[in-house]
Amino acid sequence: QVQLLESGGGLVQAGGSLTLSCAASGRTFSVYAMAWFRQAPGKERDFVGVISWRGGNTYYVDPMKGRFTISIDNAKNTVYLQMNSLKPEDTAVYYCAALIELSALATMTREEAYEYWGQGTQVTVSS
Repeated sequence: QVQLLESGGGLVQAGGSLTLSCAASGRTFSVYAMAWFRQAPGKERDFVGVISWRGGNTYYVDPMKGRFTISIDNAKNTVYLQMNSLKPEDTAVYYCAALIELSALATMTREEAYEYWGQGTQVTVSS
């Protein structure tokens, strides 16, 4: 199993920045990619971006490109989500997730591709 623990959420003003962390433990050698999703109140959980566990290749959905950056520190088994120019519509619970099935890479923007999830961390952006 892989355990994921997010941290770094909080309250920030619009235009500000915040960096979330996701620390992975357990069978991390089985991880192919790590993603960030977010769920705003009353909405479905949406894909934000993904990073390969080895190599650090990234992919983001269009609204996040240029504002959000995912990075990884393999020595710490930690993935980061740096968020800049935050907007009130970025308010959500942010989740990290681990993909362990190579075949699931084809559907990496979908929740069902990910086997393990963190508990989520709340990000609130005030206007």
